[in-house]
Amino acid sequence: MTPFVTITRRAVAQTIRSGKSAPLATLARSRYSSRAFQTSTARTAPSAAAALLPTTNTPAAESVPDRVDLPVVKSDESKVSIRWQDGRVSKFHNRYLFDHCRCEKCFHAATKQRLKQLSDIPSDIHAGTVQPSPTGVTIAWSTPDSHTSYFPWSFLQTASYDPPLVKVKKSEDKILWNSSIAKSPPIVEYSSLVPSATVSEEQAERGVLRWLTKVHEFGFCFVSGVPVTPEDTEALIRRIGNIRETHFQYCIADGGFWDFTADLKHGDMAYTNEPLPAHTDNTYFTDPSSLQIFHLLSHPPPGKGGSSLLVDAFYAASILEALHPDAYSTLSRLAVPSHASGSEGTLLRPLAQPVFKHDAITGELVQVKWNNEDRGVLGKGWRSEDVEAWYDAASKWEEAVKSADAEYWVQLNPGTMVVIDNWRVMHGRSTFTGQRRMCGAYVGHDDWHSRLETLRRKFADKPKDEAARKEYEIWSVGW
Repeated sequence: MTPFVTITRRAVAQTIRSGKSAPLATLARSRYSSRAFQTSTARTAPSAAAALLPTTNTPAAESVPDRVDLPVVKSDESKVSIRWQDGRVSKFHNRYLFDHCRCEKCFHAATKQRLKQLSDIPSDIHAGTVQPSPTGVTIAWSTPDSHTSYFPWSFLQTASYDPPLVKVKKSEDKILWNSSIAKSPPIVEYSSLVPSATVSEEQAERGVLRWLTKVHEFGFCFVSGVPVTPEDTEALIRRIGNIRETHFQYCIADGGFWDFTADLKHGDMAYTNEPLPAHTDNTYFTDPSSLQIFHLLSHPPPGKGGSSLLVDAFYAASILEALHPDAYSTLSRLAVPSHASGSEGTLLRPLAQPVFKHDAITGELVQVKWNNEDRGVLGKGWRSEDVEAWYDAASKWEEAVKSADAEYWVQLNPGTMVVIDNWRVMHGRSTFTGQRRMCGAYVGHDDWHSRLETLRRKFADKPKDEAARKEYEIWSVGW
């Protein structure tokens, strides 16, 4: 089996800057063999924040032996400073540390929520005493009740903001792909995802972890061997999380699941047999659904056509940024209005947002919103020169998305379901004839990421000591 190739933004940019002319496919470098990427998602590593947490008990109050090389802790009226063993110094405002105290008075161990209000933090609070130990520092505050806080060193290193000691991690585990992914697309077996006589609940949960990890890495994943019924399809989707209700729903159980043909039951191009260019769904929502799941239930002869189109919008965006940085900047800046007005009783006009949305902390691209068919009236709040700049940028973007290099075409068959990260991977279809029946649903961004992270933590290695495990549970949340 030939390994597919992935293209990194850095590789593209370096080639462009070198002045060398080459087809886009030659800008790729092989990162994973076909076997490697099929098995790599079985890992169950905890999150970066959790990995930095202590796995030892909170220290007792005995004195620290002289031979232990501890960070040096000092305090003044406004801050606590920590000089680490490598010479770097972290400074924390007193109010910040007191706000992040996780003693039983300040933090509910079961609900993982704060118990004190900001009004409970005196503006002039300062440390009375500081006591370092092998695993952390204990601070006695200047409060009337002699409040005491303990902070693990690992927490302070990770939380350090003046200066940052831990580089903010970007999603380097996302695998960008182009049309060559057709050689070996991500896929899992239905039988590995649901409990049965031969698959235990734990094994099925591990299967869901592998499934969602593939979706996280590639932006989509096929599921083979799915029973060809809407009921089984819906039950499988609910293995991920809650189904999001929209104006497209067709209720089988609790709502939100849709089962449709090209009958124009709703005023949307999806309910026709017309071709659909690559797009993301729900641009007419301020908070678009993240997962979009399709399962072709039937398309009997003489019906034909209806091939599905997938495009890694993050890959296309990386090409655009490398070749046309001004266009990328324009699509990251100008807010584009969208609407859904074709269904009686529905008039959706969300907050206008740019095509490219970036993480406010890391600066990385986290969402693409592009549906040319659902664009609204442009220009509100724009300058005159923005209009021409946007059309120029959008045309270059459309060219990147529609290139043969970016488009992955696949013919879906009954029994194969596809899960798409609608914030990243664009989808479309070719025209078709006959009665084509499709079912599926949407799942919210926060819902499926919560499911993925809880599964990661469930199967991650944890401290065996009870006290250390309790400390881990307290300090691993909130990141």
